[in-house]
Amino acid sequence: MRWQLGRRSSNVEDQRGIPVSGPVIGGGIGTILLAVVVTLLGGDPSILFQQGPAPVDRPAAQAPRSGQAPGQDEMKEFVSAVLADTEDTWSEVFRQNGATYVEPKLVLFSGAVQSACGNARSAVGPFYCPRDQKVYIDLSFYRDLRNRFNAPGDFAQAYVIAHEVGHHVQNLLGISSKVQSLQARSSRTEANQLSVRLELQADCFAGIWANRAQRSRQILEQGDLEEALNAASSIGDDRLQEQARGYAVPESFTHGSSEQRARWFKRGFETGNLDQCNTFASRNL
Repeated sequence: MRWQLGRRSSNVEDQRGIPVSGPVIGGGIGTILLAVVVTLLGGDPSILFQQGPAPVDRPAAQAPRSGQAPGQDEMKEFVSAVLADTEDTWSEVFRQNGATYVEPKLVLFSGAVQSACGNARSAVGPFYCPRDQKVYIDLSFYRDLRNRFNAPGDFAQAYVIAHEVGHHVQNLLGISSKVQSLQARSSRTEANQLSVRLELQADCFAGIWANRAQRSRQILEQGDLEEALNAASSIGDDRLQEQARGYAVPESFTHGSSEQRARWFKRGFETGNLDQCNTFASRNL
């Protein structure tokens, strides 16, 4: 991925090394498995947090902290460049549709973090909190993505950010709130099905970003698309459940199967069209 020459976003908050007060979700193997299956690359994680303290204001775009692991500051540069690229893409998409894009913040943390959706450990994985319109990520997740989920490559890492930004787009468009309202009146199985449609749409939105960024800025290198498709496939509910328990339970899926996640990302990438990402109107996910 050609990201080095791209601009850097001013919307990155570096909270690495800042201690978190109060109860923190995560840490045990049971929570890790639950977090992987339920919230990995997911939307509002408050269903696991069950807390929701007020967000803490911290200075944005802080200077690099001393003592960071080798390569961490380079990864911060990478994340900032990818976030900037999503800002450029979605600002243009919203402008073309007569609207204004509100840029999200991206919070880097280490170990644990406090968000408006609750406190969480790194085990929860990257997440988007609609209550403060922020994406949260511990950069150590990229190591897990490469080693644990067999999804290496910088464009696989960019896909992670683009998916979370996709949830932000859903929030701005009012899709997330409508889904949450429907889920509150639904059975557990029906609520899971709505969650799957929400997640697959975020995958499709990530594909739209990749399409538009490539057309405008030629960011892709050979093998990048395959990296993103492999990452989407590696975190499908069926694959994660089979790894965790030896079998899959489709009724409990919250993000979609490996095949579905890869297919909807590819659909967004091939069309670059918001209308093609209406998973809620699709009979065949």
